[in-house]
Amino acid sequence: MDNKEFSRQLEIRTKKFAVLIVKLSTALPNNSEGFVIRNQITKSGTSIGANYHEANRSRSKPDFYNKIKICESETSETIYWLEIIKELNWNKPEDIELIYLEANELLAIFTSISNKLKST
Repeated sequence: MDNKEFSRQLEIRTKKFAVLIVKLSTALPNNSEGFVIRNQITKSGTSIGANYHEANRSRSKPDFYNKIKICESETSETIYWLEIIKELNWNKPEDIELIYLEANELLAIFTSISNKLKST
């Protein structure tokens, strides 16, 4: 797979991830604590794809690198909120597990991309 195809596939993947996050967030409790976490995970989980989309349209290599680092950071934050939801038992563990695994895979991808860019 060439870089262009990889980028296209990762854009699709991050968009699907955003949809999963929105669906998960709608299942969170309707109380003040649920609202706070719903807001946080929705922001971080949907911004991954938006920032990756922007990275692919960046004006320079440093701009691309900065946006990839944002993707990395937002993915890490999303993992944090998933862990909180899991520990609070707000969803069935099996409902969160696939999203959690995908988030960790995305984090590994963005970390790998940023490390490659940093070394060049």
